[in-house]
Amino acid sequence: METAPLHHEASRGPDGGQAFWVTAGDGVRIRLAAWPAGPGVPGKGTVFMFPGRTEYIEKYGPLAGAVTTRGYAMITIDWRGQGLAERADADRGLGHVDDFAEYQRDADAMIAAAQALDLPEPWFLIAHSMGGCIGLRSLHRGLPFRAAAFSAPMWDILSPPLQRPFAAAMAWASPFLGRARQYAPGQVSDTYVGFTDFAENNLTHDAGMYTFMQDHARDFPELMLGGPSLGWLRAALAEIRALGRMAPPASPVVTFLGTAEEIVHPRAIHAHMGRWPGGRLEMGDGARHEVLMEQPPVRERFHE
Repeated sequence: METAPLHHEASRGPDGGQAFWVTAGDGVRIRLAAWPAGPGVPGKGTVFMFPGRTEYIEKYGPLAGAVTTRGYAMITIDWRGQGLAERADADRGLGHVDDFAEYQRDADAMIAAAQALDLPEPWFLIAHSMGGCIGLRSLHRGLPFRAAAFSAPMWDILSPPLQRPFAAAMAWASPFLGRARQYAPGQVSDTYVGFTDFAENNLTHDAGMYTFMQDHARDFPELMLGGPSLGWLRAALAEIRALGRMAPPASPVVTFLGTAEEIVHPRAIHAHMGRWPGGRLEMGDGARHEVLMEQPPVRERFHE
């Protein structure tokens, strides 16, 4: 594995973190980062963090601190098309994949890297937003996670009722019309936190965490990502439908969802968790989409 850059100070992560490049099975170069368990704490295993769409390793430095002080190692990823991983289009603001199966190749590369690094077992999964969609598929595929915790998983996308059929039809037709790499309706190349004031945001009530994300957008534009393509939307909707038809996997799971969620569809999360044997749904009163970056009482409840 080749060493990759990690913006240590900007990430607010613990000491000892290292980033490196790996290559997925289809030749796409992705970036990973791993942190060892904190000194003086008994080792409990390794947490795999599956980020959401637009996200990048440095955003999860605070989570790495919370995880490693509790005795776990942590590994996380720049999915293809995000952060410093290889991007599919010359327009670096455009988020695109042709099929969500591509993300499973990244997950497989992450598992192989963790094995090569001899990261301590057992292994656990934390997955946020789009990472929750990828993570659910990974559980169905039998990736070796003892248990999983989902944060506002993207098991459906929340969109205005009148807009959704139009956008879905455009997305379905886009490959046949040569428009799969065009932005989905209403999407732009700039990253959300770069043009949205804190008072107007739908991610978090925590001003410090929002500033943390805005600072990254200003200081590290190479990490940023804008809106999804029509092709990404087509692939996402296909994966959402497929997962919705499958019985939940046997893995123990807890899912956290804020009552002020405006990005992923709460109805789908309630539906999945309502039929998950032994699964637990934890509601965060007033919390927005970024459960892991909400105000401290919400974050601490997740970390417990």
